[in-house]
Amino acid sequence: MARKTMVIVNPASGNGKTRISWPDIKKNLEAAGLEFDDVFTTCRFEATHFASQALRDGYDTIISVGGDGTLNEVVNGFFADDKMINPEVRLGIIPGGTGGDFIRTLNYPGDYKEACQILGRGEARKIDVGQLHFIDNDGKPTQRYFVNIAGFGMDGAVVERVNRTSKFFGGFLSFLYGTIMALIQFESFQLSLEIDGKLVYEGPATMAAVANGQYFGGSMQIAPQAVLDDGVFEIVLIEGLKKWKLLRCLPSIYKGAHGQFPEVRFMQGTTVRAVSRDRALLDIDGEQPGVLDAEFSLLPGVLNIIC
Repeated sequence: MARKTMVIVNPASGNGKTRISWPDIKKNLEAAGLEFDDVFTTCRFEATHFASQALRDGYDTIISVGGDGTLNEVVNGFFADDKMINPEVRLGIIPGGTGGDFIRTLNYPGDYKEACQILGRGEARKIDVGQLHFIDNDGKPTQRYFVNIAGFGMDGAVVERVNRTSKFFGGFLSFLYGTIMALIQFESFQLSLEIDGKLVYEGPATMAAVANGQYFGGSMQIAPQAVLDDGVFEIVLIEGLKKWKLLRCLPSIYKGAHGQFPEVRFMQGTTVRAVSRDRALLDIDGEQPGVLDAEFSLLPGVLNIIC
């Protein structure tokens, strides 16, 4: 039985570069032997609606064309009432955004021509997905799913700054500039952190990442030991740091070498609870949808991804 494929395109991703490259992407998909329908997003969260509707209409392969934020929206469309709409659905990726962090862990090409060839072959593997309950920016309890990393603290402040300014200079420079500017203004927040029901930290914090993938922030290797299909989160905590020391720590994060600093802790678990009396911004796959308090849960091996 032939598969039905829907391609969800965010033309605004990559600061609008995807809109320009889409005609050639389409030709490459067709050359790879794929038959598909396509739809373009025009606003935030529309990719979630398109993915959900496509699954209800019988599509069993969904391809996301865009960046980490677009991919996150598509994956959120795979779920309804706390379960997968179609557990057999396959997710495909054509990179086109600013960060491109998830594909680094996946060892997936950033070039769309190579990506189209992989999609044509159609080989898939199962990976874990994170589920997150939190407070949105309007103060309402909500939930989202993530495939890469959900963090809070300074990384949330960086993402908020990057997403409201131009990404013209691409992922690395946009996030590096956003990080430096956020660092200048950022103050540590009080954090209570539980992993698998056990209190592991209480005190001042700079940031924490609950990681399925290894990279965030435009190529920072924040969680070098994270594996997409090992059934656990890699949790990285950076305790409260003076700004000068945080600036010293920053270059090592790009190399995954920040474990040399005693204020950096690496832990593992399947559930995480983070509480703060301060306003700590969340970062979910490169988007800034809300604040702490938050609860994270791992859903092992639920997503089929073509790679």
